[in-house]
Amino acid sequence: MAGPLSGWKQKIVASAGALGAPGLFLISFLDSSVLTFPVINDLLLIELSMEHPLRMPLYAFLAALGSVLGCVLLYFLARKGGEAFFHRKAGKRASAIRHWVEKNGFIGMLITALLPPPTPFKIFVFAAGVFEVPLWSFTVAVSLARAIRYFGIGYLAIRYGNDALPFLKEHKLEAAVVIVLFVLISYLISRVILRHRPPEAEPSD
Repeated sequence: MAGPLSGWKQKIVASAGALGAPGLFLISFLDSSVLTFPVINDLLLIELSMEHPLRMPLYAFLAALGSVLGCVLLYFLARKGGEAFFHRKAGKRASAIRHWVEKNGFIGMLITALLPPPTPFKIFVFAAGVFEVPLWSFTVAVSLARAIRYFGIGYLAIRYGNDALPFLKEHKLEAAVVIVLFVLISYLISRVILRHRPPEAEPSD
């Protein structure tokens, strides 16, 4: 399950997997804050939910809670880091991200939190802290998005479980079309969000 992760990250993932529900919380927290574990928390949630279907709501809740708390930590770190650090991290996308965050607030954070990679969600979290999106609005948006994601994944895990692979094999074309459309729509939305916007001109005296 660790895949291409570096050695020390693989150890963290292995330890988290052995811990079960607390490990899922830990991985979700770290992934949303100071480290990155691509899709590991999703896979761990699926694995645990398939092993113990009745505990799925607990697993989904802990995954969502860990992720939200990790995002809140990153939000406060961003407030300490300041705008200069944000611009260094965001690069040429900085003005577009700032515009999106300041203009759209709650809905903007909800949409970006729901989008899959390659949308760089962490930089939006950082922007929310730097440009002072209200904490309650930020937290509610991320919480809603994470609840949709993890409870949705948990439901699919217990609904299909080991039958998922045979189902996909029988419906290859339909599955491929749905995946392609999902990726295409997500990509187009991310391009709209991240398209370059020149900084607004300073008002003349």
